[in-house]
Amino acid sequence: MPIAIAVTSADLVLPPTDQHTPSAHVLTPPERQDFPAALAEISELLSGHGHLIVLYPTTTPLPYVQRLHAVRAMLESDRVALLPSALPPLGTAVLVRQLRQLSACDFTPGVLGASARLLAHYIYAGALLGSGTRLDRVPVTLPATNGTRQPGGQCAVLAGPTPQLVRADGDVSLAGPQFATTLTYAPGALDSAWVTRRLAGQWQVQALHPVHLPAESAAWWATAKLVEFAAAIPDVSLLYQMVSSMRQEACHWCGLTLIGDRCAFCSAPVVSQERAPRAIGTSRRRALAPGAG
Repeated sequence: MPIAIAVTSADLVLPPTDQHTPSAHVLTPPERQDFPAALAEISELLSGHGHLIVLYPTTTPLPYVQRLHAVRAMLESDRVALLPSALPPLGTAVLVRQLRQLSACDFTPGVLGASARLLAHYIYAGALLGSGTRLDRVPVTLPATNGTRQPGGQCAVLAGPTPQLVRADGDVSLAGPQFATTLTYAPGALDSAWVTRRLAGQWQVQALHPVHLPAESAAWWATAKLVEFAAAIPDVSLLYQMVSSMRQEACHWCGLTLIGDRCAFCSAPVVSQERAPRAIGTSRRRALAPGAG
């Protein structure tokens, strides 16, 4: 049974690119569900899958995030990972799709949960905007033209891995991936030709996947005149190789195997060998871990 992946919005569940990718569960928002029903919803997912990874945007309303943490605390379960994503809406949806692909592999819950931070660094997420004058979520400045900063004209913005902003009609292009990707794009109130022709050609993408624009995209990019895009590795075998090549360690708090520097389930940082507690101390910490018998 694949590890359960859950999201806070249906827009984060993109169509699969193959026949083997499981779907993701869309959690019911607080305004449509009372707290006991929320507990029952998460409990059912845990009963059917053993572990649950919830990915949500950092722009998710605070009451929703607080209820997720409250449900986890009430269940006294360290089998629920709550992972915020700072990627733009479509980039977050692409990350969710990659986690869905990997959830069908033989990764342990701790490794799969920790892989979200790794995979996010390899997603080139951005947008073509009618104007970049109101953009405040990406730390970039409007390029100068003839010595002045002109507010008009379309701009292309890259939110990650490295923020960048260029004029769509200029000679400077967005820094693209140096590995094989496919480009998922979502047209808003702009023509998508610049993305599907110029950008796709510059980045040498292998395929194009049009999808509906997420409902949060206009607010995230501060304009409805946009085409959002995200280039990412589509091949699950390459994703598997990337994650499995990382060094694996045991979490000193909950005991799950993980990659990276922090456990996705209990948030405990990795302890270096020099500072690792003795066996008796480790046993005591695990005994005191949330949800421990």
